[in-house]
Amino acid sequence: MRAFDRGSRWPANLGIAALNVLLVRLMLPIGVVGFAVESEKHGWGLMNNVAIPNVAAILLAFIVFDLTIYLQHVMFHAVPVLWRVHRMHHSDLDFDVTTGSRFHPFEILLSLGLKLAVVGLLGPPAIAVLIFELVLNATSTFNHSNFRISEKFDSWLRLLVVTPDMHRVHHSITVSETNSNFGFNLPWWDRLLGTYLAQPEAGHERMTIGINLFRDPKQLGMERMLLQPFGAAAGDYPINRRTA
Repeated sequence: MRAFDRGSRWPANLGIAALNVLLVRLMLPIGVVGFAVESEKHGWGLMNNVAIPNVAAILLAFIVFDLTIYLQHVMFHAVPVLWRVHRMHHSDLDFDVTTGSRFHPFEILLSLGLKLAVVGLLGPPAIAVLIFELVLNATSTFNHSNFRISEKFDSWLRLLVVTPDMHRVHHSITVSETNSNFGFNLPWWDRLLGTYLAQPEAGHERMTIGINLFRDPKQLGMERMLLQPFGAAAGDYPINRRTA
């Protein structure tokens, strides 16, 4: 396991996580899984109107949800106004499990809305939504961890799941590396859609975590992070940025 100086990051990161949980429960008490249950009851969505074997429906729903989350992540890097919301996640100067819960409440709400739309249109089994949510939370914790995995084993494991080393590249300060490895669960979308990057140029031990705009730890308290979308310009990080 790599050793990092966590400083005062953990209270701020976990405070953000607690705020997001409270916000989601207030906005939608039944949750995404509950909405899927209601969709099944009322026959909303494609899968509730087409005969599909249950196992196949669960697998298909999981894949569709995972691709959706991948595309959502890409869009948060491509659209400057969305990047201003998402960059709070990238402004962490360190990389560990608490980074996996460091998302701006606006991003959580937007993601929630997207998941609800997919449930309403697709009509997946509620058990499929529950499985996806559990796996997503588990893999987000895993791939944001600072576990050291041998390079040989990692090269095999990342064929099946996004590993910490694979996702750590995405948190590099280097723009081209930040705009790679967008997957959370399945690593296949990055490979299929051309956003996969095997290793950071500087190597994992020497690479710098974070983004250029926010390097002062004083800027990274909970109240400052919540104001980040309204502060500095998007900078050079959005994928479709214009260059001189």
